[in-house]
Amino acid sequence: MPTLAVLTAAGSGTRLGLDLPKALVELDGLPLVVQAARRLCASGAVDAIVVTAPPGLRDHVAELLRHDPAVDRPVRVVEGAGTRQASVSAGLRAGLGTGGGLAVDAGERPAAAQPAVDVVLVHDAARPLAPPALVRRVVEAVRAGHGAVVPGLPVTDTVKRVTAARSDDPSHAEPVAETVDRTALRAVQTPQGFDRELLVRAHEAAAHRADDEQVSATDDAGLVEALGLPVHVVPGDAAAAKITTAHDLRVAALTLREDR
Repeated sequence: MPTLAVLTAAGSGTRLGLDLPKALVELDGLPLVVQAARRLCASGAVDAIVVTAPPGLRDHVAELLRHDPAVDRPVRVVEGAGTRQASVSAGLRAGLGTGGGLAVDAGERPAAAQPAVDVVLVHDAARPLAPPALVRRVVEAVRAGHGAVVPGLPVTDTVKRVTAARSDDPSHAEPVAETVDRTALRAVQTPQGFDRELLVRAHEAAAHRADDEQVSATDDAGLVEALGLPVHVVPGDAAAAKITTAHDLRVAALTLREDR
C-alpha cells in the first residue's frame, strides 16, 4: 500500500531575516525544500510527495525538485494557502486521487488504477534534516495500528507555568504558579504520520477554521486530538530540529558537517 508525504513549504520565513521564502533558503548549497524531499525519498518508505509551495512560486519549486537526482519519487507541487492547516488540506486534495489512490503519478497510470494510500505523512521543509530512519519509524508505527503518530523528544529544560504580570509592574515580571513535571512532556517534531482516512476526516471536521490564522491548527495531530481520538509518540531525533532563525540555520549547517 502506498505512502503519500505532504511536504509543507509555503511559509514566509520572516524570522530568518532573509528576503525569500524559508523553503528556498539554502543549506549546504541546496534549498531547504530539496533537503527535506531528499530525506523523505531516501527513507524508502514514501511513494510520492506533494509539496505546498509559496504563492507564485509553484513552477520554480517544481523545477528545483524535478532536476534533483536524489528526489526519485513522483512529486506534485501545488500552491500553499494562508495557514499551515489550509496548505496541508490543499496538499491532501492534490495528492489523493479518486478512491484515495495516488494522484501524483497519474501520467503513468490512471488515478483510479492506483492502490489506495494507507499512510499519509505531513512534514515541514523547515525540518530539512529529519533522518530517513525517523521517517521509517513513523510509517512503521502507523502501519502497526496507531492511527496518528508523532515523533517527539523529551523536554530537558525546567518548565514553569506562569500567571499574568501585574499591570502596574514596569518590569512585566510574571509570577510562577508551579514547576511542571517534565517527565511526561515531549517536544513534537515532523514528519507526523496518519492513517489516510483518519487524517482526511480530521481535516474535514476542522475545515471551518482552516483559513483563520488565530484558530487554525499548528500541527495535524492536534486535529486528531480534537476528534477525541488517540495520538501516539515515537522517539524523535535531534537532527529533525526546526529552522526558524538564522542561528538555527547555522546549527543545521554544523550538523551536516559533523555527519560527513
